[in-house]
Amino acid sequence: MRTFGKSHKLDNVLYDVRGPVADEAARMEAAGTHILKLNIGNPAPFGFRTPDEVVYDMSRQLTETEGYSPSKGLFSARKAIMQYAQLKGLPNVTMNDIYTGNGVSELINLCMSALLDDGDEVLVPSPDYPLWTACVNLAGGTAVHYVCDEQAEWYPDIADIKAKITDRTKAIVIINPNNPTGALYPVEVLQQIVDIAREHQLIVFSDEIYDRLVMDGLTHTSIASMAPDLFCVTFSGLSKSHMIAGWRVGWMVLSGNKRLARDYIEGLNMLANMRMCSNVPAQSIVQTALGGHQSVNDYIVPGGRVREQRDLVYEMLNDIPGITAVKPKAAFYIFPKIDVKRFNIHSDEQFALDLLHEKHILISHGGAFNWHKPDHFRVVYLPRMGMLRETIGEIGDFFSSYWQAD
Repeated sequence: MRTFGKSHKLDNVLYDVRGPVADEAARMEAAGTHILKLNIGNPAPFGFRTPDEVVYDMSRQLTETEGYSPSKGLFSARKAIMQYAQLKGLPNVTMNDIYTGNGVSELINLCMSALLDDGDEVLVPSPDYPLWTACVNLAGGTAVHYVCDEQAEWYPDIADIKAKITDRTKAIVIINPNNPTGALYPVEVLQQIVDIAREHQLIVFSDEIYDRLVMDGLTHTSIASMAPDLFCVTFSGLSKSHMIAGWRVGWMVLSGNKRLARDYIEGLNMLANMRMCSNVPAQSIVQTALGGHQSVNDYIVPGGRVREQRDLVYEMLNDIPGITAVKPKAAFYIFPKIDVKRFNIHSDEQFALDLLHEKHILISHGGAFNWHKPDHFRVVYLPRMGMLRETIGEIGDFFSSYWQAD
């Protein structure tokens, strides 16, 4: 087990979701240019509001949450999270297995720091949410990317996963529902991943922050519910489902065979204690948020705002000659493919910059998600219908004459 005391190199850390393209957009905004942003998954700027009962509870409890909480979190929050995990079928979960965090991002960093020695490997999807790759590398490990297959609804390529396991592989990461593709993994795919993890005694890290944002009548299955004999760490939070990304409410749940990870859990506890605790006022509303009316459901049913926006973006992108996209089943994102020969695209970052300069539209290029071909970009479909219709129309107009300079 690795905890701390190690120097790190930054040259293998990529986090271009906040990289040069976003920096150029900020420079243009500072100079007075209005930028249409299709790059951020924060619902608040697009008019999504926190449920009233959550805001009310926060206001009533502020004076009671001025001090520290226990390092793992408030009792009320952890109990509600434990009950939620049990309802999702996570096995062998007690109060001691719940850790609250300042968003899931902090907990991912904590988990990788506690796990990895130099040269240890973690299987991470490609495309991924880039924080996973960055945290593995910052902790001294090596992120080994397995491919998700666009031709198969963006599901993980099981053969590729098997081919990339070595004697240094410690864990596998899945992001389900997925960012940036919007994919939702069926039980059959999850079972194959469980079988691989079981064969090679891998820890399973499952990022499930979008598990309450599933559309088309589908249901989300937590992979940990299928693996009582393995050690699993499941991540979720309220940032997306309750439209409170700025409140930083995240958690992780340890489940399954914890005897396999005693030293690791000791390291997690040490690191959790070092940062004192997570945001206490935000913890105070977890019980209300998880136990009350789930207003997010109104957004994802037929006629709901998120679902209608998803459908519009999917149809409009696929109507652009040279662009194809798999229909997302969950979350806020779609990851369309570009016919690079049609547009002479050899750099997806340059394409994103060209779109920004010509149309003042900010998207995230595929390379920002550790996708190693210049043929994808991510669109966030949180803006309202009118704005989306206008903006995707402008993207179509851009592609109608685009030819990337050599």
